Amino acid sequence: MIPKFDVLTKEEVQKVNDHTMKILAEVGVEFTYDPAIKVFNEAGFKTDGHRVYFKREDVENLVKKAPAEFKLHARNPEKTVTCNHTELNLTPSYGPPYIYDLKGNRRYSNMEDYDNIVKLTHVSENINHTGGNVCEPIEIPEEIRHMRMLMSHIKYSDKPFMGSAYGVTGAADSIKMCEFIFGSRDVLKKNPALITLINSITPLKYDDRMLGALMTYAEAGQALLISSLVMSGSTGPVGMAATVALQNAEILAGICLAQLINPGTPCIMGSTSGPVDMRGMSLSIGSAETALYTAATAQMARYYGVPSRGGGGLNDSKIVDAQAGYESMLTLFAAATSGITYVLHAAGIMQYYTSFSYEKFIIDDEIAGLVRKFIKGYNFSEEMFLMDDIKQVGPGGHFLYQPSTFAHCRNELRDVYVSDRGNWQDWVAGGSRTVAEVACDKWQQILKDYEAPAIDEALEKELSAFIGKRTEELM
Repeated sequence: MIPKFDVLTKEEVQKVNDHTMKILAEVGVEFTYDPAIKVFNEAGFKTDGHRVYFKREDVENLVKKAPAEFKLHARNPEKTVTCNHTELNLTPSYGPPYIYDLKGNRRYSNMEDYDNIVKLTHVSENINHTGGNVCEPIEIPEEIRHMRMLMSHIKYSDKPFMGSAYGVTGAADSIKMCEFIFGSRDVLKKNPALITLINSITPLKYDDRMLGALMTYAEAGQALLISSLVMSGSTGPVGMAATVALQNAEILAGICLAQLINPGTPCIMGSTSGPVDMRGMSLSIGSAETALYTAATAQMARYYGVPSRGGGGLNDSKIVDAQAGYESMLTLFAAATSGITYVLHAAGIMQYYTSFSYEKFIIDDEIAGLVRKFIKGYNFSEEMFLMDDIKQVGPGGHFLYQPSTFAHCRNELRDVYVSDRGNWQDWVAGGSRTVAEVACDKWQQILKDYEAPAIDEALEKELSAFIGKRTEELM
């Protein structure tokens, strides 16, 4: 692994921390959920209605209780992932209500799309976590949507998956469904399988739904992806340093609550922050500022000793074009090289979190492969200097027929997924196709050839019965 890239000096990290602590102590954070206020009051925190104020020493002591490393267990143990400061875990899109096609047409997403995205993720060699809420299947009633989505992850992949953030109900149902797979609540608490996205409301607020989910998962010992989306110049200050400090304060406040509920709860510091385009007042995520916020978050997380989340194939484009490509490479590369361990939106996302593209998913998978190859770096073992071959070939020769070329070409030199490295004549003979057109054929072929991972028949019946019962109770 290459060394992690820092965008802040040690002095700047300390400045961010100092201003974060001032915000927490002097401005405070609003928690609208009464059970959360009760937790803070019982712990001796100063509160004023639903606003909570944090002393520096309390924040420092509580954040230290969050682990620097933890595992997210998969149905297939071989696909369990580790979250720390070195491992890179990639997930697909999260939350887009729309699907873009190859020509830029837009439609609402549905359950078939949801299943397809999980299947594509399962097959991917680069995306190692199926994420959650990969799109919004709007035809499924909202009351039961979280269970149908979770079942898709369980049935169509054996990689790890996220739990629902749909308040206490979504969290409790997610945990119960995981108990069918992994064992009792105590087993699940010792070996976390779920992680869920907890979003603050900028500036400096958490609502009932997020807090209900946070507290339920913390009690069960499941991981929390506590994230802030500061829109610089709109929901947050225009200053980039101020944005990082404000974001930091919101995230640390959430981590503190989790540790008060259950010391040792796995937590990830997450950034989705970006600037507002001041001409149209829309969020921009395919920007240098977003990449810098991601890198700063990774660095602040190392300072506090917890893993981090940020970046992805983020872009503001409406079609799969050059803009989508260069913005996505920038934001994913920044995440990977700065030390982000958990990446939402690594594949398929379009137009500042609002849409999913199948073609973009395939291209992002290619980008992810390139980035993984880069951060893997060199093999500096003595064997790989291949001195015997160099001596044998000597001046003016070639290495094409050397046994080492065939033996090591696949692990030393990455092959392409959809990129075209052929000559011009072959490209013309093949129809002069764009990479988006190639990606369109690719995703359709993957779904045609897809084979579901094995799942115990009794387990599937138990889960289906649980969903049926809960559907009757909730509808």
